[in-house]
Amino acid sequence: MESSDRIRAIMNALRVADSVSVAELAIAHGVSEMTIRRDLDELAQQGVVRRVRGGALSLLLRGEEPPFGVRAREAVEAKRRIAAEVAALLSDGEAVLLDGGTTLLEVARAVRDRRLTVLPLGLQAAQELSAAPRIRLVLPGGEVRQGELNFVGPLAEASIRTLRFDTAVIGCCGLSAEHGLTAHDLPELAIKQAAIASARRVVAACDSGKFGRTAFGAVCPLDRLDVVVTDEGVPQEQHDALVAAGVVVRVAAP
Repeated sequence: MESSDRIRAIMNALRVADSVSVAELAIAHGVSEMTIRRDLDELAQQGVVRRVRGGALSLLLRGEEPPFGVRAREAVEAKRRIAAEVAALLSDGEAVLLDGGTTLLEVARAVRDRRLTVLPLGLQAAQELSAAPRIRLVLPGGEVRQGELNFVGPLAEASIRTLRFDTAVIGCCGLSAEHGLTAHDLPELAIKQAAIASARRVVAACDSGKFGRTAFGAVCPLDRLDVVVTDEGVPQEQHDALVAAGVVVRVAAP
């Protein structure tokens, strides 16, 4: 098992229990205890766990999303394929809003050589596009959320509401038939909703691990989405619910 897969498995274990054991994780993953200690030390540096003798304790609240640096290592190949699929949906000359998050950072990388007007909601994506020769880069202003480096607050929301986009590409923490598109961070709810209201077409980009999850804040119901781009792991019942709601589902092929 690669380090990124092991980190994800440890995170999943921490979602179920508030603590993990070095010895038990080493046996479960078939690696040395030293390897597990390095994994836990990395998570401690990200603020996810507190190291204790023989293991670690979770520092995340129930339902709280892991830090950007941890999520950036999850489902990397799937996110790149999703990004390429999203890029294929865009036509040159479009005005595009890119939400924050790790999947949307991959979308920014996928459109670097395109002729687009792009408003990114994350500083990482803005940096990625800053030297792109044919991208007209527009920034929303406002506060920057610590750690995530996303634009939030009333200044960002107001600037988004004064603009009109051909396509808004939105990320999420959860997507389900029952609760629609949801997110953990409450200040980001108003930003995502403003982006959706200002766009002619709304594309949700998320890996299949987000399906069936429900985060704390409700962003929008399924029928407010036009397209969902995901990977081949999307559960069939969630796929069918999206189609029944009139949403086009595009699966990025491996």
